[in-house]
Amino acid sequence: MTKHIRVLVVDDQPRARKSVKTLLATWPPALDVREAANGREAVGLMEESLPDVVLMDVRMPELDGIEATRLIKARWPQVKVIVLSMYPDYAADALEAKADAFFSKGTSPDQLLVTLAAVVANTRKGELP
Repeated sequence: MTKHIRVLVVDDQPRARKSVKTLLATWPPALDVREAANGREAVGLMEESLPDVVLMDVRMPELDGIEATRLIKARWPQVKVIVLSMYPDYAADALEAKADAFFSKGTSPDQLLVTLAAVVANTRKGELP
């Protein structure tokens, strides 16, 4: 039986959140998918939703994704965080903040599901092609 995964999608762009949620609807393990519009909101939702995985954008108002990742991993180290960005320059900062992976938004959406599955399975750390 497949384990169901709780996912929190964090992006300040509603269209980006909707796109990721639509993609996750094609991935059977994603049972509960919630949204946050910035890092501060994401950290606030952690207590009530305690997701298995957070898909975190980098550039957001109020609290950026790098700092939100740092806060989440410090308090909930078991939660997997995949940082998403159009800017590969953020990869090192994301991994330094203890993100489990960095994913370039310019990569195929199907590859995000591959990355997500790998992170959930804890088989790889870092950026997947």
